[in-house]
Amino acid sequence: MPTPQTPRPRAPRGRTRRASWLLLTGLLTLPVARPDDGFRQPDPRGRPDLFVWTDTCHVYVLRDGDAALLIDLGDGRVLEHLGEIGVHRVEWVLFTHHHREQCQGAPRLAPWREAGTRVAAPEAERALFERPTEFRKMQVRLGDTFTVYGASYVRPPIEPVPLDRTFQGMDTFTWRGREFWCVDTRGNSPGAMSYLLREDAGWLAFTGDLMLDGARLHTWFDSEWDYGFGAGLWALANSAAQVAGYRPRLLLPSHGPAVRDPAAQLARFQRRLVALERLLVRGYPVNTFSGMVQDPVSRPSTVPHLWQVLPHVYKFRGPNFHPNFYLILAESGRALVVDCGLVDPRFLDEALEGLRARAGLKQVDAVVVTHMHGDHFLQAPHLRAKWGAQLWALDRMAAVCEHPERFDYAAPIQAYGAGIDGVRFDRLFRDGESFTWEGYRFTVDWMPGQTEFALCLHGEIDGRKVAFTGDNLFGDPRDPAQTGHEAVVAHNSAILEEGYIYAAEYLRRLRPDLILGGHSYVMDRPARFIGRYRRWAYAMRDAFREILADEDYRYGFDPFWVRAEPYRSRVRPGETVELTLHARNFLRRPQRLEIAVATPAGLKAEPTSFQVETAPGGRSHLTVRLNAAREASPGVRLVAFDVTRDGQRLGQRFDAVIELHP
Repeated sequence: MPTPQTPRPRAPRGRTRRASWLLLTGLLTLPVARPDDGFRQPDPRGRPDLFVWTDTCHVYVLRDGDAALLIDLGDGRVLEHLGEIGVHRVEWVLFTHHHREQCQGAPRLAPWREAGTRVAAPEAERALFERPTEFRKMQVRLGDTFTVYGASYVRPPIEPVPLDRTFQGMDTFTWRGREFWCVDTRGNSPGAMSYLLREDAGWLAFTGDLMLDGARLHTWFDSEWDYGFGAGLWALANSAAQVAGYRPRLLLPSHGPAVRDPAAQLARFQRRLVALERLLVRGYPVNTFSGMVQDPVSRPSTVPHLWQVLPHVYKFRGPNFHPNFYLILAESGRALVVDCGLVDPRFLDEALEGLRARAGLKQVDAVVVTHMHGDHFLQAPHLRAKWGAQLWALDRMAAVCEHPERFDYAAPIQAYGAGIDGVRFDRLFRDGESFTWEGYRFTVDWMPGQTEFALCLHGEIDGRKVAFTGDNLFGDPRDPAQTGHEAVVAHNSAILEEGYIYAAEYLRRLRPDLILGGHSYVMDRPARFIGRYRRWAYAMRDAFREILADEDYRYGFDPFWVRAEPYRSRVRPGETVELTLHARNFLRRPQRLEIAVATPAGLKAEPTSFQVETAPGGRSHLTVRLNAAREASPGVRLVAFDVTRDGQRLGQRFDAVIELHP
């Protein structure tokens, strides 16, 4: 969505106001540490030996004399303050899960480990702790572990955290007479674990990021494990039910207040998850009756397996066949293709030769690509090479299609393993730009939905107002139960207001007679269908608002509200690479960010931290240079960005991937 106009803020005190006030790159290099509140006691009467320290997450300290067991570690500063509560030895650190906010202080443990401190974590996440760079690839594939079609949903530490012990989902662990039951509570993380401490008054539950006070979810994007089918959501609900079965008297999460009425809140949380799932999973039959609703309109043409939607519009159709391909054939014999992917090039050439022989095809002028996903233009380079077709798209799609490695979005073209790392476009349209082709007048509009990097091509063909909408909605307009939405995937860059809500309002205004969607879906007379789609989009937004803990749901929904560009870079030892950090403010008031750059061995950042104020609804852009040491060994490195927003420490939530190569 366009950024609303806002008043210019005051310049920082003692500094000259600059025209581009949003760009404060490196002006301040202050540390992000905040004054500490010190230790608190969540249950001083019931457990006077239990303390909590807070920085990037809660660190729970269970004291026994001068020894302690820690649950999670945060940024590790707790270790410097343990003497304040009489602790001089840490015997164990138990991690609930791998997220950097929980374990980014692990390097500070080095002297403690030499003195005997041992570290444990869930076995299901051992590799994430000990081999973190395995989960950041320079060349991604659809099936990469812990990704949504190549976009990572895990947040491993920037350097390995060796483990002394791991726990399975039904293990027990005893420390100084205290018995913990280890419970698999995956959901916010793929192998997360809760530690349940049995005591006479009832169970204490250390539950990580399973649920926050208020029956809220810490983040959504950490639970988005698949392409809109809800596996992470189901895991969350099942894990919440497991913990509820213990009837804990106190639930101790990694963020926010202790939950003092766990039974009621866990029940409410499960209800919210069920309601969210009913809205989230696709609003049309998929993998069941999809073939039945895919296309009741088109009819066979004179070319085998090439069907006619309208006298001048063709598509492929077959059983269990979901290609991305439409062809508009003008009377002159020239053709315009909309999307070209998931089609065998030989099959494609045979169909086009058939059109040449039987319908007068002379030339394929261009392929219009509807959105950034590789399966919509995998064979477009073939049409360029074999048939001389140009590639056309919306201007805002150019960077993510030409250089997908610079981003961490789902389903880039390189992820399909076809040897295509990106495509160059021959023509780029502005939002709302029209063009005339062979007597037809078409308009290209920005139409986000499943992803923000998408367009709608529309115009009148054979007396019908036709809209080519990519993957934004699918289904059968005749079925009043269908809402038509495709996958809700935050890793597509798909905030609802800049995605499905925008798409629904746009289609309501456009009022097409015929929608030609991706994967061969043809939707006739869709007005009521669009109305249902619109109502769903707002309900989906409201469900996320209800369950996410942040003041604005988008901070917990969008994994890219702070992001580095390029996301993946290569640099030689002794050389420098430059990244731009993009940060968004979703609030209606100015937002103050402090960002510290955390680098592993072999890399140094300049500057090491930033402080920036962003206008309401605005964006900031910051530049950081990463210098590779001359003696640095080759390999992939993770760089993390430790964010504090308006005084709230979020930790190393965001990252970038750097490959050092000789």
